[in-house]
Amino acid sequence: MKHLLLPLLALLAAPALAQTPAAPAPDYRDPAAWLCRPGANDPCSGDASASIVAADAVVKLDMQPAAKDPPIDCFYVYPTVSTDPTPNSDMIADPAEKNVALFQAAPFRQACRVYAPLYRQVTLASLRDRMLGKPVTADITMGYRDVAAAFADYMQHDNKGRGVILIGHSQGSGVLKALLQLNIEGKPVASKVIAAYLAGHNLLVPAGKDVGGDLKVMPLCRSATQTGCVLSWVSFRDTMAVPAASLFGRPPAAAPAGMAAACTNPAALAGGRVAVNALMVNRVGIVDNGAPPPKWAKGRNIYTPFVGLPGLLTAECMNRDNANILSVGINADPADPRTDTINGDVVVGGQVQEVWGLHLIDMNVVMGDLVTLAKSQGAAWLRQPAK
Repeated sequence: MKHLLLPLLALLAAPALAQTPAAPAPDYRDPAAWLCRPGANDPCSGDASASIVAADAVVKLDMQPAAKDPPIDCFYVYPTVSTDPTPNSDMIADPAEKNVALFQAAPFRQACRVYAPLYRQVTLASLRDRMLGKPVTADITMGYRDVAAAFADYMQHDNKGRGVILIGHSQGSGVLKALLQLNIEGKPVASKVIAAYLAGHNLLVPAGKDVGGDLKVMPLCRSATQTGCVLSWVSFRDTMAVPAASLFGRPPAAAPAGMAAACTNPAALAGGRVAVNALMVNRVGIVDNGAPPPKWAKGRNIYTPFVGLPGLLTAECMNRDNANILSVGINADPADPRTDTINGDVVVGGQVQEVWGLHLIDMNVVMGDLVTLAKSQGAAWLRQPAK
């Protein structure tokens, strides 16, 4: 079960975080405290090339080169992947943390300078203990405190008035939600936040509304030129029910009445079903769930880290089984040579765990759309009067 990615920060309320005594933070002036920084030889500067596989199995190479002198920044917080045996991770990047930065953050270098702090997250070992009913001794607010310190360091020393997009997945999204609640909303720094992309985590809003709930000021993004807004989504297959026991798409029992989980489709912010520009991972995914990637096309061996499958996948924000989810469909054609399946399910003992949906690919199923959106929102922010 080491691969499971629980959005642990969803269990925390902002007031509880605010009341937690501060612990000594890592020294984020030390480059070793960062998983990714501009100009460093790190996972975010690694090979992010993609093989674009058309329906007829013709393959084109997209190197996804970094932008030259990008005018905006991205601040990325990775999900629960640490393989450290301790309740909270250390500040030394293990292979899983490096891999997830490549698969979730490296493509954004086409739009922005990428910053990604290491942080002492709640580990997979602690998650496993929690799922087995064992006592959990992890400090579940330490990760937030570390990321808050990293963001403050970035703003003081590196930002220099630039716009920044906050990007997270799962536990990383929960940390960033707390950062928005406690350190950004209602403060001058909010004017520098172009948008926040909070994947694989429940963000609560009043049912039918775009603002309120978890965030009091930032609305949901509804256009590619809107700024100061937030995206949130959790992914499920079209063919998969959202089980009553699922953690995703519904407010917790303790939530105030009238709340709903937000869903924004990065490929269609105004709504509706559209083809998505997925960048699937062509090796072990963000964590090893024991399932190899599919054979992308008959007679084609793909060696790039990413695979694009134009026209194969569609997605739409929908309410299904009383849950607001990003419903992902596959336009499978058994007669053509391209794959009719995708990976991304959580698998335990050979069994798909339907409560998790497509949690492992929440970001990759819309990665190309997110990069395009980052460019568009960044350009819109730059056109605004000086802040």
